[in-house]
Amino acid sequence: MEASHEDEGLRQLLNQTRTIAVVGIKQGERDDAYRVPLYMQDHGYCIVPINPKLTEVLGECVYSSLSDLPESSPPIDIVNLFRASNQIPGHVDEILAIQPRPRAVWMQLGIEHGPSAKRLWTAGIQVIQDRCIMVDHQRLTKPGP
Repeated sequence: MEASHEDEGLRQLLNQTRTIAVVGIKQGERDDAYRVPLYMQDHGYCIVPINPKLTEVLGECVYSSLSDLPESSPPIDIVNLFRASNQIPGHVDEILAIQPRPRAVWMQLGIEHGPSAKRLWTAGIQVIQDRCIMVDHQRLTKPGP
């Protein structure tokens, strides 16, 4: 089965990504907002946790918001959103203020917001909605036959 153009784009994005800011990360080991970033960290990605209710998770210092990232933090390649769809617009201005801007914003499974996606896309940021980054990583980085 031949990979789709979309799959190739996602594979390329994942291969070029080093740092993922996870907005809405949680501490509970049963929470997807914990398990997914842990999986990505275990596969070599630098995770930058964002949650105003936490101080440390996955052995990393947690920032209250994207605007609290220090200038010394590594460039963010992907902003991974674990927030309810109606909360997405509140993060768009913060995402657009990140310098350099992230390559992509990835909204987890069940999360999408068309107007926010359009704003981000218009600003040159790739937008992935309603998909699990872990599931796509597992599917797209499997060793070939």
